[in-house]
Amino acid sequence: MSTRTFIHDSLYNPHYGYFSRNARIFQVPDEAGIPFQTLRDDYDFMNHLAKLYAEFEKPGELDETVRQVWHTPTELFKPHYGNAIAAYIMKNHGSDNPVPLKIYEVGGGNGTLCKNILDFIRQHHPNVYARTEYTIIEISAKLATAQRLRRSNHNVNVVNKSIFEWDSEVPDDCFVIAMEVIDNFSHDLVRYTQAEGTPVQGVVMIDQDGDYEEMYEPLSDPLIERYLKLRADWSGREITRPKFLAHPVLRSIRSMLPFSRNLSDPEFLPTMNMQFLDLLHKKFPKHRLILSDFSYLPDAMSGHCAPVVQTRYKGTMVPVTTYLVHQGWFDIFFPTDFDAMARMYAALAVQPRSTASRVVTQRAFLEENAVRIELCTTKSGDVPLLSFYKNFKFFLS
Repeated sequence: MSTRTFIHDSLYNPHYGYFSRNARIFQVPDEAGIPFQTLRDDYDFMNHLAKLYAEFEKPGELDETVRQVWHTPTELFKPHYGNAIAAYIMKNHGSDNPVPLKIYEVGGGNGTLCKNILDFIRQHHPNVYARTEYTIIEISAKLATAQRLRRSNHNVNVVNKSIFEWDSEVPDDCFVIAMEVIDNFSHDLVRYTQAEGTPVQGVVMIDQDGDYEEMYEPLSDPLIERYLKLRADWSGREITRPKFLAHPVLRSIRSMLPFSRNLSDPEFLPTMNMQFLDLLHKKFPKHRLILSDFSYLPDAMSGHCAPVVQTRYKGTMVPVTTYLVHQGWFDIFFPTDFDAMARMYAALAVQPRSTASRVVTQRAFLEENAVRIELCTTKSGDVPLLSFYKNFKFFLS
């Protein structure tokens, strides 16, 4: 099977995938969030967070050796993080806009972001709130159930399906939100021959003992071919190989080095993200995209745009150096090249109005849109909302 298929199955298989087993998203128990104003500084915040984590991971609830828990900015900084996104939406939608506000959230987690956004709009823009329609598109049945329980009396429709199964067109103006979604979109793997710089595609083979092995074959996958062609088009080059193999002299020098390999280092291609952006342009032609995710990752395995592969063992995250792991027990998540994504987004657009976009750091987005920043400030003046998650960026269209 392709690398893309193997990774997607590892994460999302309904019977044994990572997100279908013991994975849980950390929640701050108090809906009012963490009381930042009572904390001394960033270090006190970290200590407070550690205590909340210990309470969240109740002994005996799950085998501590297999419990998988991760945190998100939405949960750590609720309701302030959601309020900032709601404020951004209202700036762009307008308080006096008679058109219904339609919001689609891809991968709604515990439902916290949805609740915080709608609480903010209801409190500050009641007229708009009365015309607001919020839809969560959630692949996980377990999370979809949690989202339905948290929607309270808000007008929220939870659709339990993959965004890639969305088959109806939404012709209206709308906002599409994707917070920490594309990092778990599967990627394809290619390497390049040192002699010619020709791409070959990675596949995963399973031997008679059930062990996984990575192998390479001539390029034939239409999704990989489409991505490489798009990249060649937006880069203005006819060739599809990366810059470090573009020049024949450099390839020749590399091939003459002692112990030189016949293939380049691996490169992971965001082919599913390409499908996602293509779907948005076609099924949500008048959308505005609000997307946030990792721009780089420490502890990643070897390769260009390579993922972090890790599991939680006895409360500690353990990274490994391969994606060929026992399916269902490891999170596999990728960094995003946001500049390349902006070019891909424009290249896929079917209407000129769909091409405008900008990339900003998470800090810049929150400095521009955060509401009542003093509520997120510690006694010393530290603002964890702004200083944490430095490897996050926002893509806004």
